[in-house]
Amino acid sequence: MWNFNCKYIMKQIIKTAKLLALFFTAVLFPGCSDYLDVVPDGVATMDNAFSNRINSEKFLFSCYNMLPNQNDPFTYPGNVGADEIWWDIDVTGLNNRSGARMARNDQNSADPFQNYWDGRRDGRGLWIGIRDCNIFLDNIERVPDLEAWERVRWVSEVKFIKAYLHYFLLQLYGPIPIMDKNLPVNAETEDVRVFREPVDSVVNYIVNLIDESVENLPDQIEETTTEMGRITKSIAASVKAKVLVWAASPLLNGNPDYANFKDKRGIQLVPTQEDRSKWNRALEAVREAIEICHANGHALYHYQRGFETMSDATLLKYTLRGAVCERPVQNPEIIWAHPAYANANQFQNYCTPKFFASYGGTSELSATLKVAEQYYTNHGVPIDEDPSWNYTGRYEMRKDTGSFHQYYVSKGETTANLNYYREPRFYAHLAFDRSLYEMLAQKESETLVIKNRSGDNHGVVYADCHIITGYFIKKLVSFRSGTTTTSASPWRFSIPIIRLSDLYLLQAEALNEIKDVPDNEVYQWVDSIRIRAGLEGVVDSWAKYSSIPAKPSTKEGMREIIKRERLIELAFEGQRPFDLRRWKDAMSYMNKPVEGWDYQGVKPEEYYHIVTYYSNRNFTTKDYLWPLWTTSLIQNFNLVQNPGW
Repeated sequence: MWNFNCKYIMKQIIKTAKLLALFFTAVLFPGCSDYLDVVPDGVATMDNAFSNRINSEKFLFSCYNMLPNQNDPFTYPGNVGADEIWWDIDVTGLNNRSGARMARNDQNSADPFQNYWDGRRDGRGLWIGIRDCNIFLDNIERVPDLEAWERVRWVSEVKFIKAYLHYFLLQLYGPIPIMDKNLPVNAETEDVRVFREPVDSVVNYIVNLIDESVENLPDQIEETTTEMGRITKSIAASVKAKVLVWAASPLLNGNPDYANFKDKRGIQLVPTQEDRSKWNRALEAVREAIEICHANGHALYHYQRGFETMSDATLLKYTLRGAVCERPVQNPEIIWAHPAYANANQFQNYCTPKFFASYGGTSELSATLKVAEQYYTNHGVPIDEDPSWNYTGRYEMRKDTGSFHQYYVSKGETTANLNYYREPRFYAHLAFDRSLYEMLAQKESETLVIKNRSGDNHGVVYADCHIITGYFIKKLVSFRSGTTTTSASPWRFSIPIIRLSDLYLLQAEALNEIKDVPDNEVYQWVDSIRIRAGLEGVVDSWAKYSSIPAKPSTKEGMREIIKRERLIELAFEGQRPFDLRRWKDAMSYMNKPVEGWDYQGVKPEEYYHIVTYYSNRNFTTKDYLWPLWTTSLIQNFNLVQNPGW
C-alpha cells in the first residue's frame, strides 16, 4: 500500500526482496500479434533485476503494465460509471462492480471506488507504477549487455510512462504530488509526508518529462509483431497536447469553485484566475502533434473494399466502425492503443448481440437513450434544430417503407421515429430493434437483423443476458468477429487511447478558444471528421438545415458544435467523462435520468415507450475530482482532501 508512506515501503522492499519489483514478460495471445502484451513472470531481487538485458526488459514491461487499461468496462474511469454506457441491471454481479456503483452515485471518501491513488476498489496503484519507473531509471545504467541505442530508447519510454501516470492522476484528482525521485530509505519523516503541488507545477513537470523523452523515441514501430503498443514520437507528442488542453480547460484554469482549495502550507492548488494564454500553448502542442503524426503516416481511416459486395452506405459504416475496431497495423488513424488487449475481448462480448447458440456473457452493455439522441439528423445538425425532422414525434412508431432506410432498417419492420433519418455514425455506432447489423463473413459482407423485443432472438428471454436501453454499442464490436460459431468468437482489438480524430477536434477547440470569431481554420478540422462521416461541412449544414443558421459564426456557438462533435465521434471510447469534467459540463449531463425503451415489451406498442432506469444521480461540484481515501490523509497529514469530500 503506497499512501506516500515511502519510508515504510522502501524498508519493506529492502527487507523482503532488496527492492522487490514485479516483472512481466512479453507474451502474445494467439492471433493477437499486433500488440505488445505483458503477463506476470514472477519476481526478482535488485541483485539480478538489472544484471542483464533480458531481466531489465522484463522490468521495462512491468512499467508498461501499470498503464490504466480502458479495455476494461467497469474499472476504467471513462467507461461504465458515467452517463454513456449502461449495464444489464438484472445481473447482480454487474450491479456490484465499481463502475456500476459510481454510476449510481456511490462514490465516497471512506473507501473510494476506482482508487488509482492507492490501488484499491478496481483502481491500479499508479504511485507504485511511478515508483517502479524511478527504480528503472535509477538502475538501467547498470545493465552490462544493453546496446547504447536501446538503453536511451528504454529510458525515454519509461520517462514517458512516468509522465503519463502523473497525467492520469491529474485528470482524476487535480493537484497531486510530483514524484520525480524515490525517497531514500533513510529519509526523514517530514520528507516522507509529501504535499500536493499546484496543477500548473504538475502540468509543467509532465510536459518537461515528455519533452525529455521525445528525442530518443522511434518515429514508428517497425517490429509490429513484437513491439506494437510501445511508445513512439507520435504518442508522446499527442499526450503532451492533451495534457496542455486539460490545463487550459475550465476545470483547472480559473475555476472559482476552488478558491479555497489550498494545501496546509497555504499554497493555492488550482488557479482561480483564467489564463487565456494556456490555450495558445495548447494549440502549439496540438499542431506539433498533428505534424509529427502526419509525418509518420497517421491519417484518417477508410475501409478498403476488396471483393466484398456491399453498398456505399454499408462501406461507410465499415469505415466508421473500423476507425476504432481495426488494429493499428491496418489502421493509420490509431496513434496509441493499450499494449495489452486481453480485456478488449470482455468489452466486446458485453456489447455483442446474442448471435450465438451459446451466448453467456454477451449483451449486457448498452448506450443510453440520451446518447442515441445526441447524434445528428441525416442533415448533420442536432435533432432539435432540424425543422424537417419530427422532433416532437421522435418516440412514436413508424413502419419502414424502404427508400432512405433500406440500408439501416429491416424492410417492412416497425421501429421508432428516433431511428429514422439519422446521420451515418448513428447507424455505424449503434444497433436497435429491427435495425441492420453488418459483419464480414468469410470476406463477404453479411447483414443481420436485430430483433430486441422481449422473447426475440436478441432480446430478454427469461434470465438470459440482455441490454435494457434498446441500443447496442455496435462501434465496439469488430465487424471481423465471427457470427457462425456456437459461441462468441471476437476479433480482438484494443480501444484507442488516442486516434487522429481526437487531435483534429482538439485543434479546432484550441483555435476556437483563441480566435475572437471562428473562421475556416477552425471549421476545416471539424469538417474533415464530418466529411469522412458522410456529412456536409459545419457552415453549409447549419445554413441549409438548422433553425439556428448563424450558430457556427460565433465563438459560443462553435464551441457547442465542437463539443458535440467530440461526444459523437469519440463516443464509447472512454473520452466522454473526461471531456465533460474538463469542460465543467458534467453536472448538466450526469444528472439527467437514464432512459431507454422498455426491454420487457413484447409488442411494438409495449416496447416503444420510454422507461426511466435510473433518476437519482446527484452529481455535484465535488464530483469533478475523485476523493482521496481518508486513510491516506491520516497516514500523511500533509495531504488535503479534494473540495466537498
